[in-house]
Amino acid sequence: MRNYSYKNKWQKLLTPEIVSLLTQIHEYKGEQTLFIEAKADTLTQLVEIAKIQSTEASNKIEGIYTTDERLKSLVYNKTTPRTRNEQEIAGYRDVLATIHENHDFIPVKPSIILQLHRDLYKFSGKTIGGSYKGSDNVIAEQDSDGNQYICFQPVPAWEASAAMDAICKAFDDTLSQTDADPLLIIPMFILDFLCIHPFNDGNGRMSRLLTLLLLYRAGYIVGKYISIEKLIEQTKETYHEALQNSSADWHENNNDYIPFVQYTLGIVVAAYREFSSRAKLIAAGNISKPGRIREIIKKTLGKITKTEILEKCPDISQVTVQRALNDLVKSGEIIKIGGGRYTAYMWNHGKD
Repeated sequence: MRNYSYKNKWQKLLTPEIVSLLTQIHEYKGEQTLFIEAKADTLTQLVEIAKIQSTEASNKIEGIYTTDERLKSLVYNKTTPRTRNEQEIAGYRDVLATIHENHDFIPVKPSIILQLHRDLYKFSGKTIGGSYKGSDNVIAEQDSDGNQYICFQPVPAWEASAAMDAICKAFDDTLSQTDADPLLIIPMFILDFLCIHPFNDGNGRMSRLLTLLLLYRAGYIVGKYISIEKLIEQTKETYHEALQNSSADWHENNNDYIPFVQYTLGIVVAAYREFSSRAKLIAAGNISKPGRIREIIKKTLGKITKTEILEKCPDISQVTVQRALNDLVKSGEIIKIGGGRYTAYMWNHGKD
């Protein structure tokens, strides 16, 4: 039987690499808090962009897509979902909004997790929403030849409810009875959730929503401004590798949490770094919009696309960005690479 207690496990995670990540996150958190207090009104557009990116990326990992135009309309609640994919995207949008707006009032309890899962499927008409799995499931992957293979066998269906009760209790007990850093316990909880795989469908998306919820409740709200789901989607091969490494021998209580904890903390650090970068641009009110675009490209190692520049500068219009890019190419300060939808730009270090 699996032992879900974290009390005697979290100390083993304090490797030099993980301690370094924790230190960085604590420092970034302080910086972010001060910036939000001073510039809260200017961050609205970052929040809106993060909502779109989070909804798109978390569903994309599971093969759930729609067009960019439809995605934006769905996230802004300006249309009704037309397809099964759009129904699931709309459900994710609403659960994400619930977490953003009410995280302080959403405790980590099995009944709450079931409610969030229910809302994930509220547009689909599926009866699976809000219920634990009714039959055993497996975590399978596909090799390069298209053959499916089982990479993990979760707990059986009859054990799912008790297992969810156990990890929620272990989470609360560890944080209330020890001096463990929540940043260590959160990814441990998420790994166990994924290994339990309590639902027939939606486990991956629920794991990412729960990650945000637990981070927010611990005071780490960077995911509201920078999409953590997008960072995971961009590194999904590393994500799956860390998950696989940390789930090995899980049923025997011999698994190693370190790979998944280190990966998760690395994602949080990356989000804070991105926030810090964007915050500095927002704070630099004395720099013109073309000047900000110039600085972004100059500080980017390698190439950057117009879309990426627009994401970093939500207050600058597409027309202004394109005009600035044209001027910088003409002056020779940046180099244009490729064409059409594959166009990118990079700083011309030959002129430095």
